[in-house]
Amino acid sequence: MKKTLLLLLMPYLAAMAQKFPELRYEDRTYDLNIKTVLIYPAANRPDDPARSLYSPIIKLNDDRPLVLEFDDLSGNYKPFRFKIKHCNADWTPSVLNEIEYTYTYNDFAIEDYRGSFNTKVPYFHYFAQIPRLKIGGNYLLLVYEDTRPSKLVLTKRFMVNQPAVSILAQVGLSSGITEQRTKQQIDFDIDYNGYELISPQEDLKVVIRQNYRWSKIITNLKPSNVRSFDNRVEYRPFDLSNNFWAGNDFRWFDTRTARGMGVNVAEFDQQQEYTLAYLRPDLPLTKGTFVQIDDFNGQYIVENRDATNSAFEADYLNVVFSIKIPELTDAQVFVNGGFNGWQLNEANLMTYNAQKEMYEASILVKQGIVNYNYLIVNRQTLDEASTEGNYSTATNDYEIFVYHRPPAARADVLVGYRLVEFGRR
Repeated sequence: MKKTLLLLLMPYLAAMAQKFPELRYEDRTYDLNIKTVLIYPAANRPDDPARSLYSPIIKLNDDRPLVLEFDDLSGNYKPFRFKIKHCNADWTPSVLNEIEYTYTYNDFAIEDYRGSFNTKVPYFHYFAQIPRLKIGGNYLLLVYEDTRPSKLVLTKRFMVNQPAVSILAQVGLSSGITEQRTKQQIDFDIDYNGYELISPQEDLKVVIRQNYRWSKIITNLKPSNVRSFDNRVEYRPFDLSNNFWAGNDFRWFDTRTARGMGVNVAEFDQQQEYTLAYLRPDLPLTKGTFVQIDDFNGQYIVENRDATNSAFEADYLNVVFSIKIPELTDAQVFVNGGFNGWQLNEANLMTYNAQKEMYEASILVKQGIVNYNYLIVNRQTLDEASTEGNYSTATNDYEIFVYHRPPAARADVLVGYRLVEFGRR
């Protein structure tokens, strides 16, 4: 009888496993209809297109909340809700109970939404403010449908800084002789004057992130010197462990209006149900002289110049990307950027066109100014250098996060944050 019942339940259990994705503590969309996920500190002007360029981090007890926005292209309204989970410095879930970091019951309805207006591609735009939290640290936002947290549609990381230390930092070319043309180096000191550390050499956990990408981080840095009398910890390692590949400035295009050709847009094809935007074919940037571009370091802004409110009046265009490189064996090529959350999935996977001898992809992208590059995945190895190159003079943003677990505490707290820019004119 038990065996018969198990056989009857197997199709149902398999369907449930496919329907409810496994939670991953990272920026991720679990539903391909969910697009343009933004989380940022509330701006003085809610209609400012540049509001989405700011990192999702606020100070504890800041008057400005963090704001979440996203679109659902399924065409139907859905009752979305969200929860918040506290995480340690390495983004593993902490052991804290929800009541230890939230002021209210940890289940929030997303009640601010609006259907798209005057767009060919219909969607619902959702908006929510993240409530105040009790302690600093890493947090994961879980958005789900109905009242079932297992029915995930997206997860998004954000940080709350509980400032207790100061960070003095500078970015320059690598001090390594052979690395000076391709890498950048971050040297910094942590001033903990007025903050108690039992063992400054071991107590702090530092994470450095390049261009707001969690796939581009340095961890496990060890202090090069501790100046106890000055309450300062120095991070200037001689082994170049504080070096990043510099990469290149990002490619970009402008679709803020579909009535004329924006930068790097070759042609618009106005179909009845959608608009095709053909970008100019790209070439590898691995040879030649580096040319600085005023980019957003991989980020993007949403804007429709012909509309009043771009949040729900900017349309989704089928943007056609192409890059002229030989066909690769045992490798995949992706279009990569903040506009798709730096995710590598079927939505931004390119296919090879043998007749044109180039890789192509058609991707739904909301109107605006969008940064992107190309990435090759070969046997689980991520390779941007083969298409973009590495130039030590490239403009990059670096964020330094400092974590500490106070005595008797049960989780890591973010106690210091610093943004450092390199190469801006």
